[in-house]
Formats: sequence, C-alpha cells, structure tokens
Amino acid sequence: MLTGVTDGFLCCLLGTPHNAVRPLESVESSDGYTFVEVKPGRVLRVKHAGPATVPMPLPPPPPLDSEQGDRAGLVRCQRRITLYRNGRLVVENLGRAPRADLLQGQNGSGEPPAALEVELAEPAGGDGRSTPGSGRRRRPRRPKRTIHIDCEKRITSCKGAQADVVLFFIHGVGGSLAIWKEQLDFFVRLGYEVVAPDLAGHGASSAPQVAAAYTFYALAEDMRAIFKRYAKKRNVLIGHSYGVSFCTFLAHEYPDLVHKVIMINGGGPTALEPSLCSVFNMPTCVLHCLSPCLAWSFLKAGFARQGAKEKQLLKEGNAFNVSSFVLRAMMSGQYWPEGDEVYHAELTVPVLLVHGMHDKFVPVEEDQRMAEILLLAFLKLIEEGSHMVMLECPEVVNTLLHEFLLWEPEPEPRLEPETKAEVPLEPQPAPADQ
Repeated sequence: MLTGVTDGFLCCLLGTPHNAVRPLESVESSDGYTFVEVKPGRVLRVKHAGPATVPMPLPPPPPLDSEQGDRAGLVRCQRRITLYRNGRLVVENLGRAPRADLLQGQNGSGEPPAALEVELAEPAGGDGRSTPGSGRRRRPRRPKRTIHIDCEKRITSCKGAQADVVLFFIHGVGGSLAIWKEQLDFFVRLGYEVVAPDLAGHGASSAPQVAAAYTFYALAEDMRAIFKRYAKKRNVLIGHSYGVSFCTFLAHEYPDLVHKVIMINGGGPTALEPSLCSVFNMPTCVLHCLSPCLAWSFLKAGFARQGAKEKQLLKEGNAFNVSSFVLRAMMSGQYWPEGDEVYHAELTVPVLLVHGMHDKFVPVEEDQRMAEILLLAFLKLIEEGSHMVMLECPEVVNTLLHEFLLWEPEPEPRLEPETKAEVPLEPQPAPADQ
C-alpha cells in the first residue's frame, strides 16, 4: 500500500498519469492469442480457440416428418410494448405468445404473464385511472411510444463440434479475458469455438490516454468489430457485469446472428448513466493513491469469502489490475440512455440470467426485474457465489451454461381435427327427383 501511495504522489508532482497497461507490439503469439486492430492504433488482445482435439462427427439426427421438422425449435411471438409519458410501461404478450413450457424455468409457474406493467417513475395521475378525491375519470394519455413485435425465431441446441457455433465471452470493468479461464478451457474441451477479448485498457489491449476511448459507445464499437470478425451462423454471447451491456447491444443489433445470450450478474434493464457522487470522479492521481484500498474493497464485495484462495483467484484473473486513468474513464463513460426497459423488452433471443446471491454490487432484485422484462428469460441463483461467481464456482457455472446451450424447445404438438365431420369431403351429387 505504501508503494501505491508513493507512486500516486509522484504522479501528482510530475503531472503524468500512471498507466500500468501497455499494448503489445506483436500481432500473433504462440500461446493462442491474437491482436486485432479494431481502429488505427487501437489494438485488442483476443483469445480465439477451437477444439483441443479433432472431434468425432456427430451421428445424423433421427428422421422427422416434414411437419414436425418445421415446428422443431420454432417459437412464435407477438408482443406490444407501450411506454406512457408518466413513466408507465406496459408489456403485453399477445395471441401467439411463447408456450408455457418455455417459461417454466423462469418463475416456476405454468402460465406466462399476459401483460406486465412496470412503473419507471412516479405516476403523474394521467394514465386513465381516477385519483383519490376526484369524482371524475380522467381521459387516458396517449402513449409516448408503442412497439409491436411479431416474429418467428428458431431455437436449436448449440452442441459442440458444430462448425457454425461460436461462444463470445465479454468481461466487465477492471477484469480481463483471464477471468474466463475455467469456462474457456471447459468449452474448448467440449468442442466449441470460443472468442474472448480484452476490453480497451484492460489485460494486454492498448490503453489510449483519451477519456473518450472508454465511453460505452467506443467500447461497443470495439465489440461490434470483434463480433463481425468471428461471428458465424449461431453465436452465443456470455457477459459479466458491465460486459452484459455489450451483449445486449449486440443481440439488439444482430437479432438473426445471436442465438442465445447469457448474463452473469449484469443488473437490471435500466439505461446506463454515470453516478455524480462516486469515488471514481476524483482526480487520477488521487485514485492511484487509493488503488490498494479499492482493490481490497473489490475483494470484499466481489467474493463471498476473502481467503487465500480468493486472493489468488483475483491475482490469476488479472481483475482490478487497470490504470487509474482507465478506471476513472470507464466509470464516467457508462452513458447509454438507449438501453432502457423498452430496449430490453424488444429482445426476442433466449436469455439465461446467472446471479450469485452474495453479490454486493448487483442486488438479486435487479436480475429478477430483468427476468420479468425479457421475453424468454431463465433466472438461476447460485447460493454460494458472489459477483465473481465464474471464479468462485466454475463447475456450477459451467454446468448451467452448458445445459442452456443444449436446451431446445420441444416441437409443438400437431393439431388434429376434433371430429371426422370437420374433415372436408368430396362434394356428392344431388339426389334425382322421384
């Protein structure tokens, strides 16, 4: 801690920001890393790996009749999303809403909600309901925004060793691709192709000394470039914390290419806005002085236990090992007003929500709110996990992720006519006159 304070005072005296992250000059390395230039002078380190061994070809699927094959994994949905000016949000699942068996994993009930109302702000009393003390009913206000969704989406099992499946792993603030080590190794052994980038200023990616390089939009464009470079027919996005926002952005931008999304401790479906009263608004040199205290606070809040194992995991995962300038720019650049409840409600891709119950950064109520807003969402809670649950409970997380990748909706039952009389017959000649 004394070394960090000394370096901070030198930073203040010299007027130069301390930067512990440097870009590497090489383009390719022998340990499986690739360095991708997403923009001139902006280079990201990417872990791109395929199967560890050449997999055996999968057996051919059992033959299906044409009608059943057309219905396999096909989900049809109609949804109307209405946002009123007083902050009232109404999400209505209409005629061809997802079947009840698809949502049993979300809330345990057999019936999906027909309509969901969410208060985004204090009601202004103008939504058509009578207010206390008034003897008349007010005229309902016109909606501020109405969105109609009518789509068909095919959801299939993402089995390993399939040439058209890619898993993208995106970390959050202060992390690196190293936090996914257990997941990357696990899925590569199963025959999956995986892609995991270091965000700008993190890990071994380049760290520009311009605050605008770390806004949400700048980082989102980086992730778009990585996605377009490696995406195939079926792509699964896995995000942690701040990385969940980039997964949501990509799923919204590329609905035909994103097959499934996994959100780990990502929070609620609210627009991003930096906090005005935050320790990260302090000058960079002051933050560098406080970096040992911030790292200790992250260890306390990010892990359910703070033993030698957790400290070693934090060190191996290269978490919270970014410069003070990058950390300050990342936190102040989290501005994304488009990513509100309506934006999330428009998603039609299946989503798995994983939440560690000891998480002190993201309350469980936020992930529950996310599960209510999304069309197809499955919320899984890990009792012994916290914010860094993929490091604390890798076996449990890997199992949940793998089961979700293998999940596929059952084909809809074939509708048979109720009686023989309803089947159209050949027209009969009229009887002759007697």
